[in-house]
Amino acid sequence: MTSIDRRTLLAGSAALGFRQTASAVSNPRATPSADAALRPMNVPAPRSFTGDWASLTSGYTAPDWFRDAKFGIWAHWGAASVPAAGDDWYGRDMYLQGHPSYQHHLKHYGHPADRGFMEIQNAWKAERWDPAELLDLYKRAGARYFMALANHHDNLDCFASSHHGWNSTRIGPKRDIVGTWAGLARERGLRFAVSNHSAHAWHWNQPAYGYDPEGPRRGQRYDAARLTLANGRGTWWNGLDPQHLYGGASMQMPDGIGSLAEANAWHAATDGLWNEGPSPDPAFVSRWLLRCRELIDRYEPDMLYFDNHDLPLGQAGLDIAAYFYNQNMQRNGGRLEGVCTAKETPPQRRMGLVDVVERGQKSFIDPYPWQTETCLGNWFYGEQYLREDRYKTPAKVIHTLCDVVSKNGNLMLSVPIRGDGTIDAKEREIVEEVGIWMRRYGDAIYGSRPWRIHAEGSTGPGSGALSEGGRDSSYTAKDIRYVRKGNALHALVLGWPDDGVVRMTLLGSSNPVARGSVERVSLPGGPALSFRRMEDVLEVSLPAGLRTPIGLALIVNGSGLVNRPRDAAS
Repeated sequence: MTSIDRRTLLAGSAALGFRQTASAVSNPRATPSADAALRPMNVPAPRSFTGDWASLTSGYTAPDWFRDAKFGIWAHWGAASVPAAGDDWYGRDMYLQGHPSYQHHLKHYGHPADRGFMEIQNAWKAERWDPAELLDLYKRAGARYFMALANHHDNLDCFASSHHGWNSTRIGPKRDIVGTWAGLARERGLRFAVSNHSAHAWHWNQPAYGYDPEGPRRGQRYDAARLTLANGRGTWWNGLDPQHLYGGASMQMPDGIGSLAEANAWHAATDGLWNEGPSPDPAFVSRWLLRCRELIDRYEPDMLYFDNHDLPLGQAGLDIAAYFYNQNMQRNGGRLEGVCTAKETPPQRRMGLVDVVERGQKSFIDPYPWQTETCLGNWFYGEQYLREDRYKTPAKVIHTLCDVVSKNGNLMLSVPIRGDGTIDAKEREIVEEVGIWMRRYGDAIYGSRPWRIHAEGSTGPGSGALSEGGRDSSYTAKDIRYVRKGNALHALVLGWPDDGVVRMTLLGSSNPVARGSVERVSLPGGPALSFRRMEDVLEVSLPAGLRTPIGLALIVNGSGLVNRPRDAAS
């Protein structure tokens, strides 16, 4: 792999996705067509999966609960929320002299040679956390599944881990965060997911072994380089080995680096590489496997999310995916109800799990169910998002959901939580507004499947990872996304027309895509609306009393619009 960091890699992947899509236009066989999305994708699961791609790809089918749910909410919450700096990599970036998070840490906590990230982990107290109230809010917002962060790259387990002393029952909150979320989510009828990011801890934490290349403390190594099990006697971390947390000095920055530019270049070429291969430390991999198995066995998640391109840690990732599927089938009488994810999965492996796109879209109907993930602000809480009014708008969230669903995907939305366990007033307002729209129009979303063509109007900000655009939506009432549900076609209108008339050019009587009749147009649960179908357009008059800038969903009924012989099996 070339010397690039994760963000560069993701941006490059987005560009690659565009090239693949462009190629498919000139070569229809290069990617599935819209019709392919209507074909049956179910395959019988084996009696038992084995840890290899041949087994995973030949026996996996995404379960109906996931395909029907469409919308989930994620508590991407952990120790990095405490500084409220809005940096999802705070635990790494605070060790990079010159980085804003290094400056933040220096100002608020002291020098990283004196007070490292393990101290921030213990400062995470969750003292005002009310998980039941938050889950009630998320359910009102329309979420059908909920995901808790089990661990991040900082390597702290947010659950009662028997194999890793650095966990939230031993330090910080002194609570089983994942277990609490799991029980309360299931009480509310939500499917439960966990996100696991710790496979990268072995290289992600390596800057903690470095030092300042410049300034009055240049050359003094940070906390990870000097702390051992023995140093913990009489402290809050008595009995814990910091080397198990930070991963051991497998890539320690060498002595003699004397400038920020040289230090940054060294990190980019070594510990900054986003490599999904195995760690050079077999003990780290063994502990990771034990932690994952316990996470699966203790909390029985419906979804196991990996923050990895491809499965993590080589063979270990394959083994844990097979274990997760097998345990899930055992709990469900032989039915496979589990969802395992990875990011931007190579095409030949797509059928073995659910593909995830971070903060971005796909440009086509994927025949295999997939998920996009995004956040109201940054992944961990940043007070600047409230102060500067930088959160995504409700329209941005809903329009993203409609676009993703039209392409056979789901949306997972993270609502950043402060270190104390609360969300701020602006986040709450956004989530409540999303819930108002979902209660009115969500029936057009849940349980739907792709139609023949997913959209008319603009395609949006872009495709691929990190392509979602700004905080607000760029769509208008001319942008419409289509899905089908039962015998009806649903038109998701991404705005409210100024004159109160929706115009759908795809549904004009002369358009071969919309072959069939239009007999009734209505709102979910509402009366029939006045419409006029012409050769080039279907016009629908809207009730002014329901006007909202976010948009609406229309239900279009008519013979031949949806029903086709092979639709029923998909």
